[in-house]
Amino acid sequence: MTARGAAGRCPPTTWLSRLLLLVCLLVSRSITEEVSERCSHMIGNGHLQFLQQLIDSQMETSCQIAFEFVDQEQLKDPVCYLKKAFLLVQDIMEDTMRFKDNTPNANVIVTLQELSLRLSSCFTKDYEEQDKACVRTFHETPLQLLEKIKNVFNETKNLLKKDWNVFSKNCNKSFEKCSSQGHDRQQEGPSDPQLPGFVFRLLVPSIILVLLAVGGLLFYRQRRRSHREPQTVDSPMERPEGSPLTQDEDRQVELPV
Repeated sequence: MTARGAAGRCPPTTWLSRLLLLVCLLVSRSITEEVSERCSHMIGNGHLQFLQQLIDSQMETSCQIAFEFVDQEQLKDPVCYLKKAFLLVQDIMEDTMRFKDNTPNANVIVTLQELSLRLSSCFTKDYEEQDKACVRTFHETPLQLLEKIKNVFNETKNLLKKDWNVFSKNCNKSFEKCSSQGHDRQQEGPSDPQLPGFVFRLLVPSIILVLLAVGGLLFYRQRRRSHREPQTVDSPMERPEGSPLTQDEDRQVELPV
């Protein structure tokens, strides 16, 4: 085969490569548009209404539960905050928010879990070493926890509508800034938020018992002192005539000089 003949066969191969490249670009663009459309409209108003129903059905109580969540004071970036909070919400719905099976609330949780799995494709994964960065333990009521979760879904919905690719942002640098601070604050936090109240309820009755005991002792001593005072006031002139002491005195008077 001559060089000229070999060169004559190159153009069809070149055009075939260009054609395949064009097809790949078109397919990639269509996939990107599909992902964009899906992420932008994945969270609907119905999901937020489900969360509001969970909030409205909660009993008002002062009892608190412990859960890990993003410390917004450390992580100021709203995108990185939601990116971290989204992963924690998945864990909370799996481990903390549990309702009786086949109840309306349990069905809502299942729906939200399915939504979270679909939303995972709209978030990029950061380094696993930063999983606990900017996270601390919260002690709040179930009502407060549900309000946090609703806020995360609502803010995520708003940002995805503006830019479906917003959560592809690399937040490793933001996580690194508060990774050490997050661990320190978690260790310094109270081990039990109900401990001060428990100590107060235990301390007040103890103080009352001590005061009652001291008051009873003072009352007993005062009453005992009041009974002893008439005996110490008695003089010898008030002794009865038939006492031995008065008889001896009479005998001494009758003795001759």
